[in-house]
Amino acid sequence: MTDEQAQKLVEQLSNEFFDRPFIHKAYFNSRLKTTGGRYMLNSHNIELNKKLYDQFGLEELRGIILHELCHYHLHILGMGYRHGDADFRNLLKKVGAPRFCSTLEQPKEKPMQKTIHIYSCTNCGQIYKRKRKMDIKKYCCSICKGKIKFLRSEK
Repeated sequence: MTDEQAQKLVEQLSNEFFDRPFIHKAYFNSRLKTTGGRYMLNSHNIELNKKLYDQFGLEELRGIILHELCHYHLHILGMGYRHGDADFRNLLKKVGAPRFCSTLEQPKEKPMQKTIHIYSCTNCGQIYKRKRKMDIKKYCCSICKGKIKFLRSEK
């Protein structure tokens, strides 16, 4: 689906469900990661998440557009357009728009291997394992107050 097709779909849904024209721009924003779309308060434009359309199809996109059109029309009419406002929630129910969109599956990242730094006391042999390197000149053994020396780093 192109930006022009998205624009036509938004205009069509606006006329069909709200009996009001959508006179601003609607387009796909490839940088959206965690949201289905967003209504821009200053420009009155609607940005849509292309990845959600690609993964879930036209019905999901239709729901996102209806949700954003609720924000749009209420804001233009000077009514409560925020998620917590009663006007917004009532209009969502009236037009059958979802409150939330489906979640995109994020690629799972490999867990980072943590490096462990191992120190010991030169006097009593007490072992200290630390995630961060420590300045051995600043610290002493907690048992005998002896000097600490660095042994090795392990992954």
